Amino acid sequence: MATYFLIKHLHMTAAALSLALFIVRAWWSVIESPRLELRWVRIAPHVIDTALLALGVTLMVMLRFWPHQHPWLTAKLIALVVYIVLGTIAIKRGRTPLQRGIGAVAAILVFVYMVGAAIRHSPLSWLAGG
Repeated sequence: MATYFLIKHLHMTAAALSLALFIVRAWWSVIESPRLELRWVRIAPHVIDTALLALGVTLMVMLRFWPHQHPWLTAKLIALVVYIVLGTIAIKRGRTPLQRGIGAVAAILVFVYMVGAAIRHSPLSWLAGG
């Protein structure tokens, strides 16, 4: 049980770090800051997000929670793909600062949805009864 709590807290910490760094990078993208080109800024998100995903998969296997058995997990994984696409718009693919800003806000909203789905164990996320 101690291992479960350690992995769960590491997963949550990685999620918080991922979101915090995404917000900073998205802001830098909107204001067209050269800081986005710093080596650590290009590498850290990949390290954090890889850890986040690996820890999530570890939890899924430990708990034997399979997406086909848990609709909230399926919804969270689909939302993850949407978050990644929106994140690329916010950081790289948005042609204007406005497009990048809208992509960033949308990505953050999807992230908040994923957190709600995980906490409530429902695809309705925060709208699910408590």
